[in-house]
Amino acid sequence: MADYRALNRANWDERVPAHFASPDYHVSQFIDDPAYLSHVVRFDRPLLGDIRGLRGVHLQCHIGTDTISLARLGASMTGLDYSPPAVAAASRLAEQTGADARFVQSDVYEAPAALDTAAFDLVFTGIGALCWLPSIRRWAQVVAALLRPGGRLFLREGHPMLWAMDETRPDGVLAVEMPYFEREEPLVITEEGAGTYVQTDVTFEHNTSASWNHGLGEIVTALLENGMTITSLTEHDSVPWEALPGHMEHGADDEWRLTDRPWRLPLTYTLTATSGTGAPAKETS
Repeated sequence: MADYRALNRANWDERVPAHFASPDYHVSQFIDDPAYLSHVVRFDRPLLGDIRGLRGVHLQCHIGTDTISLARLGASMTGLDYSPPAVAAASRLAEQTGADARFVQSDVYEAPAALDTAAFDLVFTGIGALCWLPSIRRWAQVVAALLRPGGRLFLREGHPMLWAMDETRPDGVLAVEMPYFEREEPLVITEEGAGTYVQTDVTFEHNTSASWNHGLGEIVTALLENGMTITSLTEHDSVPWEALPGHMEHGADDEWRLTDRPWRLPLTYTLTATSGTGAPAKETS
């Protein structure tokens, strides 16, 4: 699909103002409280460990709340996103919060040309990023190119089993209907209603997107093929938003799980890996 970038970028560009204003992104808390961290970063702090003094890059950073959270934990951060409005919003938030974070506009596959190669101690990728990329192997090549020897990848993503589920059946059954493995052609979906995952009253014009799933084995293999060493892989029964409406309940930890037997289905995972040879970047303290 030749025009997937333009299709998806129009979708994301239009949603930036609504996301920046939505209470779900907690922009006001970031501005008012210098210690405030995004939920995604707070959830993974035990696995993330001590990142003080590290030079990090957050790929597909959107409006930068996770990027700024990582900077607040002591890393010097660069956020990269292909959406000009997202980069502008993230830069504005960094200025308002005084965070050690800068933001660069670039497609993720072009990140090595837009940034310094072999220069980062940490590459961070958060939930809902990889599904917009048609090739997981090209992504793994980018990660390997950006990391210094011994640098670390930290990835928390939606589980490929989550992305393969269909919750819209009239009988209420959760069914595996979407591709689990990466396919050449994308899954093209047109959203109904608001067409976004946060609280907002905004109605959008660009509601069609193209996405791809990537099997867990495909992700691990792509990293191994690019000289990475997998250091941990943790599957979670929870996700930070109501990903399967009507089938989930909100927990005290601000995560969503299946209401019925949550142990049936992995919803997210956290993967860490190190690059090349040399002393690894700081792991869990």
